[in-house]
Amino acid sequence: MAEQQHESRRVVVETPSARREVVHSETSRYPERSGGVSGAALAAIVVGVIALAAIIILFVMNQQQNDANANLAQQQQPPTTIVQQPAQQPPIVVQQPAPATQPAPVIINGQPAPATASGGSTKSTGPDDGAIQTAVDKKLNDDPVLSALGITATVLNGKVTLMGSVKSEALKSQVERAVRSIKGVKSIDNQISVG
Repeated sequence: MAEQQHESRRVVVETPSARREVVHSETSRYPERSGGVSGAALAAIVVGVIALAAIIILFVMNQQQNDANANLAQQQQPPTTIVQQPAQQPPIVVQQPAPATQPAPVIINGQPAPATASGGSTKSTGPDDGAIQTAVDKKLNDDPVLSALGITATVLNGKVTLMGSVKSEALKSQVERAVRSIKGVKSIDNQISVG
């Protein structure tokens, strides 16, 4: 049951014309405490909330510690450097002809070795393949358009073989014209592919 408290007061009110007495009464009701939360239950709730907060704080601190350990381990490992290499161009193969050697003389017993018309030495009338190769390489490397194509040229007995790939027939013809203008080039085998 609810508790009640009753309070009565008498108050005298005086006015200039009269004097009178007023009764003032007040009743207060206080609800019963048996239906509410007891002090022990409230204490248990507070302890549970504090325990939950402590667990959450410990979890967050553990995560931070794990992150710090991972960073430390990463700092202790030697740094790995990633080196980005430039795009590789196809290798340039330069074939040098074998040094010009005279064939071994055939010695027939009892006969002298045949004499050459020029007095013992044989020379070609045009420039040698090494000089032509140098001139072809210089011509291809000095031209900014041709040097970007990556064309390979080889020289053998004055015959220049061109290899590589270009984007158009016009570039293929331009390379061939440039090589044909070099002194000593007898013929051109143009194996440049267009694609």
